[in-house]
This record gives sequence, structure tokens and C-alpha cells, in this order.
Amino acid sequence: MSTLLAMDRVTSYYGKTPILKDFSLQLEQGKCLCVLGRNGVGKTTLMRTIMGLTDRSSGNIEIDGQEIGEAPTYKRAKLGIGYVPQGRGILSEFTVRENIMLGTFARRTDDSEIPEICLRLFPYLKANLDRRAGLLSGGQKQQLAVARALAVGPKVLLLDEPTEGIQPNIVHEIGETLRMLNKELGITLLLTEQHIKVAKRLGDDFLMVDNGRVAAAGPIEALDDEIIRKHLTI
Repeated sequence: MSTLLAMDRVTSYYGKTPILKDFSLQLEQGKCLCVLGRNGVGKTTLMRTIMGLTDRSSGNIEIDGQEIGEAPTYKRAKLGIGYVPQGRGILSEFTVRENIMLGTFARRTDDSEIPEICLRLFPYLKANLDRRAGLLSGGQKQQLAVARALAVGPKVLLLDEPTEGIQPNIVHEIGETLRMLNKELGITLLLTEQHIKVAKRLGDDFLMVDNGRVAAAGPIEALDDEIIRKHLTI
């Protein structure tokens, strides 16, 4: 399998402060990589660095073999990166339809229709396209954030804490949707996650972050109690 997303010795800054330090990863096409770690260790900064949303970064970042370290955010999206930020970033005053349509502006084609996959995956959204997004529940807003990212037509989907603040029954539902996107539709996933069960159900591989660095990495089967206790237990 070919490497779709790669970072090589990336350091990323807010102001003069390095948050990610000498950070490297490789994500193969069609795989799901789960990024784990305590709050404040750099997981969100990792996602924002890939999207070009930190103040600056050094090192190499490639998508599908193309260097993007100097590219603006919109060009990274057009190269096939979909992004579901922490907190979802839904525009409350916009309708469901308008929020999804925002994703189409970053498509590589001129097609500006809502992709069929967005409506097929999320029947509630299909039935409520003209509902104001601010009226949705937390789980429905997360569905909308995923649908908007899918409207980009991504090669790889970045999801920052996709199950955060969601009811347990909806956590399972979101997890199943992501599993289908990855395993059945072949969309490559990179997600940060606090729920170990979700990570083990979805992930092919894991990467543990501590103090802005890669502390441990490997196949998801190698994510044992010792690693969890050392890097996740408060």
C-alpha cells in the first residue's frame, strides 16, 4: 500500500513556542490511524498543522507524494484533505444544507451539488436540509461536520475528537459511520480520540503523543495496558 499522508520531523509553533516537536508519521492509503494522548499534549495542534492553521511549521508534510508544508489551507483541502475540527465548527445561523455546501467549495471538481454519500449516510440531515444548524443536537452537529468534510471529496479525513461531548449511544453510531467510511468506502482516516474502545474498534494503527512528541506507535493490537497507563492515566 502507498503512503497517502506523511510528516517528517515537523515542528509546529504558536508564536515562538513549539507545540509539536520533531514529529513524524506515515499513514497508508485506506488505513485508520488513531492518535491518542492526554489533554494538552499536542493532538489538536497536529491536526491544525496538517491543515496549515498554526503560526508556522518546519519539516516536511506530504499528501499523496506532494509537499504541502508551505501551501495555504484551501490548497490543502483541494488536494484531498477533509477536516472535522474539535468543537465541530458548525455555523449555527446557516441551514444544514448551507453548512454542507461550504465543503463543496474545496472540491477538486466544479460539481457544487451535495454529494449523494452525505445524504445516504445521514438520513436525519437529508430530511432536515432547511433546518437551522444551531437547533441540532450535539450528535447531529457531529454528523453535519462529517458530512461537510465529506463534501470536499477527501482522500483523507482528519477528525479531531469526533466523539467528544456526545451521548454514549451516539458515540457508537458515529463510530460505526466512521468504520464504514474507512473499511467499506476506503476513505483514509486520521483521528484523535480519548475513548480507547473507539480507537481499538476503528484503528489499524495507533500513535501516542506526549509533550508534543511521538511517545509510542504501532499496530492497534500493540496498544496494551502498560502504554495506556503510562501515557493516558491521569
